[in-house]
Amino acid sequence: MNADAAAFAKAAEDFIGTPFVLHGRSREHGVDCVGLVAGALEHIGRRPSAPHSYRLRNASIAGHLALAADNGFETVADHPAAPPCRGDLLLVRPGPAQAHLMIALSARHFVHAHAGLRRVALHSGKIAWPILHHWRLCAPNSGN
Repeated sequence: MNADAAAFAKAAEDFIGTPFVLHGRSREHGVDCVGLVAGALEHIGRRPSAPHSYRLRNASIAGHLALAADNGFETVADHPAAPPCRGDLLLVRPGPAQAHLMIALSARHFVHAHAGLRRVALHSGKIAWPILHHWRLCAPNSGN
């Protein structure tokens, strides 16, 4: 893990309790899962690139794939066998036509903008949803 990945995880952790707002991009007014990733990246000094036009339910994951690639994340080579590390980004499928981003604090603790709870929450334990993609944040000189 590089220092940016650790700082990214800490920044995400600081969002816990922030209200859930679809397309939200600020701690003060609320965030969704994309806004959480963008906000945590911004907090560590990166200029996040994030999609703005999407729905809560959407069968396409293209926007999430672009978000990861455009912001210095690389696919974890041994996914799905590799456990998440602090600062890793996961794309999960919580239900039909739903894609959702989660930020790892450890292999069993994750921060995510939970639409049902209406806030950014800490998830502890195994993720029950299928993991579609697993990315690791690169150091700025190697990926962003």
